[in-house]
Amino acid sequence: MGSVGSLFVLFVSVVALVNSPAVQCGCYKRIFSFGDSIIDTGNFAYTTGKNPTPVKELPYGMTYFHRPTGRVSDGRVLVDFYAQALGLPLVPPSIPEERTGQFPTGGNFAFLGATALPPSYYKAKFIFNMGGSSHLDLQLDSFKKVLARIAKGDGHKQRQILGESLIVLGEIGGNDYNFWFGARKPREQAFQFLPDVVGCICNNAQELIGLGAKTILIPNNFPIGCVPNYLSLYGGPGEPRDEHHCLRWYNDFAARHNQALRGEVNRLKAKNPGVKIIYADYFGAAMEFVKTPAKFGISDPLVACCGGNNKYHTSYGCNRTTKLWGNPTNFASWDGLHMTDKAYHTISDGVLNGPFADPPLLRSC
Repeated sequence: MGSVGSLFVLFVSVVALVNSPAVQCGCYKRIFSFGDSIIDTGNFAYTTGKNPTPVKELPYGMTYFHRPTGRVSDGRVLVDFYAQALGLPLVPPSIPEERTGQFPTGGNFAFLGATALPPSYYKAKFIFNMGGSSHLDLQLDSFKKVLARIAKGDGHKQRQILGESLIVLGEIGGNDYNFWFGARKPREQAFQFLPDVVGCICNNAQELIGLGAKTILIPNNFPIGCVPNYLSLYGGPGEPRDEHHCLRWYNDFAARHNQALRGEVNRLKAKNPGVKIIYADYFGAAMEFVKTPAKFGISDPLVACCGGNNKYHTSYGCNRTTKLWGNPTNFASWDGLHMTDKAYHTISDGVLNGPFADPPLLRSC
C-alpha cells in the first residue's frame, strides 16, 4: 500500500477510535477486578515464586503475548479486552505491588482457584475441605487495604477513586461448584449452598458500593455442561445431554445459579438507584459458540485445543509437552476448563456492545 493509502487507513482508524463511546466519555480512569482463573492476570503465577507451574510456560500465552504471562489461556482474558476497549492499559495483578504500588489505572485481585465463599463456610456447614487459596472476602480485604493506602487514608479520596473506576466482580463462584463436583460429592447438595454463593457475590458488591463504587460489572456463570473437562469427567453413557451434546443437568444447574444471581442483581439495582450495575451474561455468550460454531471459525466447541488423547482432549491438562490439536483461533476451549483468546474476545464483545450485558458496558459511560 502506498503512503497516501497508509495515511488514509491511519486517519480512519484514529477517527473511529476518537468517536468510540469509550474515548468520547473518558469512561473510567481505573479498573479493579476480582475473581478466579478466568481473569487472573498473574497473581497465582507470582505467588509460586521460582517453583514451576504450567501457566508460567508455553504454550500458555502463545497467541497474543507470545510468552507466558500467568494468564490461564493462550492469550488475553476477559478483563484485558475490557481494558483495551476502554483505552486503558492491561490491568496488572495486584499481589506483586500490593504493599507499594499506586495502581494508577487499577489492579486485578483475581486468583486462580478462588472461590466465592471461604473454606471455613464449607468446613462448618458440610464438613468439606473446599479447595482454593483465595476467596472473594479475602480479595476484597486486600483491595480495601490498597485503596486506603493509595488514598492516604482520605475517605473522600477513596470515594473519588472508586467513583471513577469500573469494578469487575467475577466471574466468581464457579470454583465453589467445580471443587464440590470434582470431589464427587452429591451434586444435588450443591443447591443448598448456591444461594449463599450468590449472596456472597452481591454482599461484596454492596460493600463496594458503600465504599463509593458507581459502576459494577457482575457476570454470571458459564454453561459448565459444555465444558470439555465436565464432559470428560461426568459425561457417562447414562448422563442426559441436550441437542448440542452438552450435559443437561450441569447446564441446568448453572442456569439456576444465573437466575438467582440475576434476581439479586435486580435487587441491588433497586436498592442503589444512583449506581450502574451491569449484569453480564457469560452463559449466553458462550452458548453462541456451541450453537453456531462455524460462524466463529470453530470446528468443535466441545474439545480443548491443548490436552490429551481422549475424546475431549482433556486427559493430561495442558503443559509444554502436551499436544496442541490445532491453531487456538479454531477452538473455544483452551485447556479443557478455560477458554481461548478467540473465545474471550468474542464474549467480551457481546458484553461491551451487547447483547450479552444489561446494559452493554460501553453504553454505561
